[in-house]
Amino acid sequence: MSSNNDTISKTFIVAVVLCLVCSVIVSAAAVLLRPQQETNKAAFLKRNILQSAHMYDASKPVQEQFEQFTARIVDLDTGKFTDAVDPESYDQLIAAKSQDMSESIPGDEDIAKLKRREKYAEVYTLEGDNGIELVILPIRGYGLWGTLYGYLALESDANTVIGLSYYDHQETPGLGGEVDNPRWKGLWTGKKLYEGGDLALHVQKGPVEPSDPRKEYKVDGLAGATLTTRGVDLMFQYWLGENGYSKFLTNLRQGKA
Repeated sequence: MSSNNDTISKTFIVAVVLCLVCSVIVSAAAVLLRPQQETNKAAFLKRNILQSAHMYDASKPVQEQFEQFTARIVDLDTGKFTDAVDPESYDQLIAAKSQDMSESIPGDEDIAKLKRREKYAEVYTLEGDNGIELVILPIRGYGLWGTLYGYLALESDANTVIGLSYYDHQETPGLGGEVDNPRWKGLWTGKKLYEGGDLALHVQKGPVEPSDPRKEYKVDGLAGATLTTRGVDLMFQYWLGENGYSKFLTNLRQGKA
């Protein structure tokens, strides 16, 4: 008489073997695909950098378009370019979690809910015969459900916005998720950051009136997304303030960066 194969022990062994085989396959695939994943991630970020400056052309390779930019490191404490770290290997978000490469932000100053701020920022410049023609700054801050990560592109005067692009966020689709809406992002173009050396830009609740004499310093809030709107505004208050890029942008305007 043949033995019964439908025993609990044999079923358990088959299940374990299948799990082991599947885990090996998944692990091997993850290892083999990691280089391609890293390449795709880098291309995604470069595309967003190009989009923030309204320079992305879907018909051309991203890397080819990105070659016109130069990655440079800024010391946020001095507001000047530095060679302290290599932009090719530097990861700003990893540095923000390092005790040696970042500093804790006091609670009353942490309006963007970052907890720590890196000592160095990696910015991107486009340079021509007359020097820097535009600069792109990485920014981040907490919205409603999580941190928003993006890029802000500025003209050569280091004060006029070219564009804004967010590449990662957890905001609610149709509400705070409208940070991805081309119409809303288009409202940023031409806005001014500083007035007389003081930060003047704000994302306000509700639309900006066309007749408002200070409309160049104001951006429409996101309809139905009060907390995301406030988060975006505070993100800009932090990164364009003294603890962020204010010193650097001042130096850039004065030709001292």
